[in-house]
Amino acid sequence: MIEAAFPRQLHPYWPRLQEKTRAWLLEKRLMPADKVAEYADGLCYTDLMAGYYLGAPDNVLQAIGDFSAWFFVWDDRHDRDIVHHRPAAWRRLRFRLHAALDSPEDHPHHEDPLVAGFADSVRRLYAFLPDTWNARFARHFHLVIEAYDQEFRNRVEGIIPTVEEYLELRRLTFAHSIWTDLLEPSAGTELPDSVRNHPAFRRAALLSQDFAAWYNDLCSFPKEIAGAEVHNLGISLITHKGLTLEETVSEVRRRVEDCIADFLVAECEVLEFADSLADGTPRGRELGAAVRACVGNMRNWFSSVYWFHHESGRYRVDSWDDRSTPPYVTNEAAGEL
Repeated sequence: MIEAAFPRQLHPYWPRLQEKTRAWLLEKRLMPADKVAEYADGLCYTDLMAGYYLGAPDNVLQAIGDFSAWFFVWDDRHDRDIVHHRPAAWRRLRFRLHAALDSPEDHPHHEDPLVAGFADSVRRLYAFLPDTWNARFARHFHLVIEAYDQEFRNRVEGIIPTVEEYLELRRLTFAHSIWTDLLEPSAGTELPDSVRNHPAFRRAALLSQDFAAWYNDLCSFPKEIAGAEVHNLGISLITHKGLTLEETVSEVRRRVEDCIADFLVAECEVLEFADSLADGTPRGRELGAAVRACVGNMRNWFSSVYWFHHESGRYRVDSWDDRSTPPYVTNEAAGEL
C-alpha cells in the first residue's frame, strides 16, 4: 500500500545532513566515536527527517535532523535508565530537560551531554519562527517529557496500560504534536490557530502520526518483547483484549491500513481547505501555499516512516548479539551524572 500510493522522496540536502548530524553527535558527545562510526549512518535517523520535511530550507532541516537524532539518543537513555534501575538519574534528567526547554540559552555547556545537546537543538529551532510558535513547541514538549516519565513508572512497576490508556499516552511519547509543529518552520510560516485547528488539517496530521506510531509498534514488537517491554500497542492488545499473537499482529496491521485509507480522504479535504484560503490576497496565497506544503509533508511521512523501519539498524533485532540490548547504545551508567 505504501510503496504504491506514497512514492519515496528525499530532500536534496540529505547527504550533507547525514554528514553534519554525524559530526554534531560527536561534537556534543551524544554517542561515543566508535558507535557513531559503526552505527550512525545505518540507523538512518537523517533519512527519516530528509524524507519528511521536503521543501524545508537547509538550515531548518539541519536543526530538525539534529533534534531528531537527539530524540533517539534520549529515548535510548530513558530505556537504559529503566533497564539498569536508575530512577534518580532519570528524575534528574527529566527536571533538567524541562529547564533547558524553557531557557536553552542557559544550558549549552551542561555537564550532561544530553541536556547540552537538547539545549543546542532547541535554541536553533526557536530561531525560525515567532515566540508564539516557540511557546507552543515548549508547551508540547513539556507534555512529552512527562509522558516519558509515565512510561518510566509503568515499566518499572510492570504496568501494562489498557489499549485506551496506551493510545492516549503513545500520542505523547511519539511526540505527535512536535513533528506536526515542525511542519511550520519547514513551510516558512507560523500557521494561525484557525488553520491548525481546522478539522481536516487536524485529522490529516493525527492520521499521519498515528500511522507512524502504530507502524513503529508493529516493527518494534520483536525488540520490545525481547526487552520485556510493557509499552507497545500489541502488548496491550494481548494483555487486555485477550488476543493471540497472530490476532494482535493482524489488528495492528488493520489500524495501520485504516490510517492510510482515512488519510487519503482527509488529504483531499485539506487541499480543498487550502484552495479556500488562497483568496487572492497576499496573506491568503501565503497561507494556502503553507497548508499545501504541510499536508504534502504529512503525506511524505508515510513513505519516510515505512522505509525507515525497513532500513534502520534500530529494528534488526535478529542481528544483535543480545536481542534485549541494542548494540548502538552505551550500556554503562550514562545516566549517573
